[in-house]
Amino acid sequence: MDIDVVVEEVTSLDPELLQLPEVSPAAIKTSPLIAEDLFSQWLSLPETGRLVKSLIDDAKEGASLNAFGNSLNVNAAGSTSLPSMFPAGSAPPLSPRSSSGSPRISKQRTSPSLGSPLKLISEPVREIIPQFYFQNGRPPPVELKEQCLSRIDDYFSNHMDGLQVHEFRSVTKEICKLPSFFSSTLFRKIDTNCTGIVTRDGFIKYWVDGNMLTMDTTTKIFKILRQPDCKYLTQVDFKPVLRELLATHPGLEFLQSTPEFQERYAETVIYRIFYYINRSGNGRLTLRELKRGNLIAAMQHTDEEEDINKVMRFFSYEHFYVIYCKFWELDTDHDFLLDKENLIKYGNHALTYRIVDRIFSQVARKFTSKVEGKMGYEDFVYFMLSEEDKSSEPSLEYWFKCIDLDGNGVITPNEMQFFYEEQHHRMECMALEPVLFEDILCQIVDMIAPEREDYITLRDLKGCKLSGNVFNILFNLNKFMAFESRDPFLIRQEREDPTLTEWDRFAHREYIRLSMEEDGEDVSNGSAEVWDESLEAPF
Repeated sequence: MDIDVVVEEVTSLDPELLQLPEVSPAAIKTSPLIAEDLFSQWLSLPETGRLVKSLIDDAKEGASLNAFGNSLNVNAAGSTSLPSMFPAGSAPPLSPRSSSGSPRISKQRTSPSLGSPLKLISEPVREIIPQFYFQNGRPPPVELKEQCLSRIDDYFSNHMDGLQVHEFRSVTKEICKLPSFFSSTLFRKIDTNCTGIVTRDGFIKYWVDGNMLTMDTTTKIFKILRQPDCKYLTQVDFKPVLRELLATHPGLEFLQSTPEFQERYAETVIYRIFYYINRSGNGRLTLRELKRGNLIAAMQHTDEEEDINKVMRFFSYEHFYVIYCKFWELDTDHDFLLDKENLIKYGNHALTYRIVDRIFSQVARKFTSKVEGKMGYEDFVYFMLSEEDKSSEPSLEYWFKCIDLDGNGVITPNEMQFFYEEQHHRMECMALEPVLFEDILCQIVDMIAPEREDYITLRDLKGCKLSGNVFNILFNLNKFMAFESRDPFLIRQEREDPTLTEWDRFAHREYIRLSMEEDGEDVSNGSAEVWDESLEAPF
């Protein structure tokens, strides 16, 4: 092999490899022609030719090639030292170099040629990064897998032919650590052929081989509920779970004789779930939204608590009772639809016509009813939850869209004045001392403390605990008057149990009132006969 061939194979040159302390590597990088000239001159030296020839001979013999190792050995022997471009004694001695001393030397350099004396031949040790993404979930550790298999064997030892759906509840709760009312849904997820039996092998294939062991509870529930090839949950996905809850929970046994109200209860629970958890409002509940909410904790609480009314989040029957009775009272023709004239009666005519018009303009939320100008039961649930708990984020977003007339993302004084004008007029008609809008505006600005005083953003409202009072001032006269009078009874209630939300307190008061009214009607009628459900309230 000729030296000229070696020169042609050199495609890159690192100034650090020249080992020229007399010349700055930065200067060589800025003037690459200098490096090329120095390299050409170095190659023309006789010592360089001997060095290159010895490296080629070593390569033919199969010895490892290391230009720096060879040169250091040669220098130690005092024979063919690495030639220098500078006169003897004009340069200071080179400091010892290690492979870790320079980040440039530690870089991996590969070349199709056998090697140049200016190139590093040995490759650095590559650090192996462990796999961190698993498309079907992380496989369980060996110990966890063996423990689970042992427990599965114990459960299936007396059922060699498999388990039926009514025998599967203990597996769901004890092995899968899921609420027991998920057993039917999980059973059908495993029994894809609808045989009515889940065998040991079938369960292991789905639960163990499917890497369900290493998933968190939220992800397990999401995977069990969602449809195949679907990345989100819909309202329909929750219905099988609610049906099993109604059939098995001791706090809901009294509803088993009234299937119609079982269906209404399930619908109401689902609407409440999507109101609070599905923050995008598109009816598609994602895994991220599910993890950010408190639904899973509420499900576990429901499975452990016999009194369903103690589960305040989503599942309380008393809360359903209040919502449904309120809707029934307003729906005078019982067609399960409300118009503007029905809704204006809500809360003893507490709302203004202008805010009712905005609700029916569907700017805050599109109605699910198919009848134009009519609000369905689901739409009413969203409205009522927003109206009775204006401290929640879904409520703030709902009413912010209603007040933001031009939809530019801010509420201006003009928009607030538009809604307050009707409040002012109502106060005059009721012989109450009206409050001027200028004073109201100052009160709102002091209350919210927005970043800019000329408008209020949704972020400003979410950052203040008193934001709900702003909307009461603008369109709910009854709550505005209660806020102005600082009802000591309500203040004491808040202090007694600060964990309860405004909705929890309202639902509790209304349930007591409705129960007393129902008891009074039974006494006045002289009997407790079952009423005609098609004509009167269903409770």
